Amino acid sequence: GGLMMGWITIILFILLAETKSENQTCKVIGQTGFMEFSKDGDLIIGGVFSLSGTRKIEDNGYQALPYTYCTRELKFARTVIFTVEEINRDSKLLPGMTLGYRLYNGCGSENLVRAAVEAVNGEEQSCKSRIQALLGHSSSGVSEDINTILDIFCLYPTFFRTVPSDRFQIIALLKLMEYFDWRWVGIIHSPSMYATQATTEFIKEAKKEGICVEYMKSFSRSSTTSDSITTAEIIRSSSSKVVLLFMSLSYTKAFLKIMEGRNITGKQWLGSESWITQTDLASATRKSILQGAMGFAIPEASIPGLAEFLLNLKPSDEPESAMIRAFWEDVFHCSFTPSNTSAMCNGTEDLRTISNDYTDMTEFRAVNNVYKAVYAVAHALHALLQCRNASNPTTGKNCTLTLQVLEHLRLVNFTTQDGDKVLFDENGDTVAHLKHCVLCPDQIPRSVCREPCPPGTRKAINKRKPICCFDCFECPEGTISNQTNAPECLICPPEFWPNDRKDQCLPKPTEYLSYKEIMGALLTIFCCLGVFLSLLTSIIFLVHKETPIVKANNSELSFLLLFSLKLCFLCSLTFIGRPSDWSCMLRHTAFGITFVLCISCVLGKTIVVLMAFRATLPGSNVMKWFGPPQQRLSVLAFTLVQVVICILWLTINPPFPNRNMNYYKEKIILECALGSAIGFWAVLGYIGLLALMCFILAFLARKLPDSFNEAKFITFSMLIFCAVWITFIPAYVSSPGKFTVAVEIFAILASSFGLLICIFVPKFDVLIPYLSHYKWFCSPSSG
Repeated sequence: GGLMMGWITIILFILLAETKSENQTCKVIGQTGFMEFSKDGDLIIGGVFSLSGTRKIEDNGYQALPYTYCTRELKFARTVIFTVEEINRDSKLLPGMTLGYRLYNGCGSENLVRAAVEAVNGEEQSCKSRIQALLGHSSSGVSEDINTILDIFCLYPTFFRTVPSDRFQIIALLKLMEYFDWRWVGIIHSPSMYATQATTEFIKEAKKEGICVEYMKSFSRSSTTSDSITTAEIIRSSSSKVVLLFMSLSYTKAFLKIMEGRNITGKQWLGSESWITQTDLASATRKSILQGAMGFAIPEASIPGLAEFLLNLKPSDEPESAMIRAFWEDVFHCSFTPSNTSAMCNGTEDLRTISNDYTDMTEFRAVNNVYKAVYAVAHALHALLQCRNASNPTTGKNCTLTLQVLEHLRLVNFTTQDGDKVLFDENGDTVAHLKHCVLCPDQIPRSVCREPCPPGTRKAINKRKPICCFDCFECPEGTISNQTNAPECLICPPEFWPNDRKDQCLPKPTEYLSYKEIMGALLTIFCCLGVFLSLLTSIIFLVHKETPIVKANNSELSFLLLFSLKLCFLCSLTFIGRPSDWSCMLRHTAFGITFVLCISCVLGKTIVVLMAFRATLPGSNVMKWFGPPQQRLSVLAFTLVQVVICILWLTINPPFPNRNMNYYKEKIILECALGSAIGFWAVLGYIGLLALMCFILAFLARKLPDSFNEAKFITFSMLIFCAVWITFIPAYVSSPGKFTVAVEIFAILASSFGLLICIFVPKFDVLIPYLSHYKWFCSPSSG
């Protein structure tokens, strides 16, 4: 048994009736007399069948050998007789010749071989065959054994079969597994060499298709209880949900009977055509085991007249066959001889009242192979006889029996009455026609060693396990896989980033300081507050411009300073929002110029304080050198230097909007690149230089006597200014993304508020009495 085993397979031998040596003699030693049915003819076809099984031990007075009967094999033998008679009635096939048959019965492999030797040797002790062809046993394994034995004799055995070879069914089963994505299976096979070879072939082909075998177990009908328990435990504990049975029908019945009560459930069974069509296997006791079975069957066939011929069998038809009489007694529970235990048989009983394999006429899948085998031999003999009679001058060949029987059988090509085309390939195999068949269908299970690696992971082969038992690894950061069982993960393009499942590259989200977020909104509020306070201060000073304190603190520079502070607060707004070409150039240059304008005004006020106290000395005429025109000119000069720096920066390498993808892998920072770092630090450096000069001069003038002396307030404002911008540098360099912009805005606002509060608020106690409590912000003393 293999895949094509049991009652399905019909093997066709062509045994050429010539000897290798005229002097060679053969003698059959041991039991003979295996012939059961025969009919003479000009040409003889032989056949070997297992018509009877093991003889039963019973006391019948030694009158006859008691049998157990294989009704299926009897059906095959009777089909040969029917086909031979049908051919003899056909005037077009083998005209002028009659076809006879000799059918032999062998119980067990040894007797089958003996029966085959007797069939080809005849009753004479010679090597000359008395038959022109031999139909082999229904099992391919047994037939190959017979073929091997006959090869020892002086014959030319060949091997043809009217069912597809195992390879066809193996490929079909693999395609079925691929269709349902069953990649992890177990195999139970019978112990014969034929089944073992078929299993080996299946495993070889399965590896090519990426299907793995979890276990392979041989099952024998003579297995011990321990072996059966082991087999059941392997099936039950296996992770594979699909079990492939490489067995004949008889083995399958024995296997399922032993597996009953072993708690085997949830398995999908795949079967060969030898048993897959047998619905009686799915009995109530096996329902838990055989929850689902699937396989391929030989297509159904129609043979007109065969059912009537089989069912009209009478013992009188085969008067010389003791087996038919014994079969009749067995199925009808009667006897042809007087008996006290059973009724008399009259030979007219009706087989239609009996239900067994012989009387089952629901399908002719198996017997159709017998039918085609007999016709194949008849067509080959017909072509050979035509060749010999015509002497075939076109081929130039000697149409001898020795070579031409084989050649004509290989060239057989005919169509049966049912439309079934019969021909053989170079290996003696017929064309494959398989039909999908399902027995007890149930929910289709999953049977894989490892579920496919989903998108977002990659498949990696584990060298210590079968190829189906691979590993799945999550794709590394920044990579994706968008298909199942992807061998590698793909790197996303620079402006894309994987989603959470890592199965798709999505555009990276962009980040910048926006007005809509909390931090941007708060900074905007403080900017507006600074502008409002600067404007309010300007209005207050404008209202009190004629007061002594406003005049004493250089009202012109004070108003210019307040104007520059408004610009400083407003330039902070250019740092908020999506960066663009104009905003990037404006934010740094506007910041640099407005701050220089602001510091220049403070520096001018500091110089005025120093000059004013110098002018009070006898004979001093200093103020004429630093009057209002000089003050305005100094502010303009200091500011123009920054303007020149900014122009050079914008001309050579200006700031520009940049998509920074280096700091964060998963998002893009929209920022203003500096363009020229030298230009940026030159702007800051120049502001710092002016602030340092202002701080030094204010510090020198802080103790000069005068109730209107604002040098000490300038000192503290410059101290705050310098502290803010010194801490700004490391914070600016280390802050990521939008926080860099926030740090810069904070520095602008902090330093601007420092100047506004420390320089102008202390004067409010003179101008507006109810604001006198602001003085403590910057005043080092209470007076």
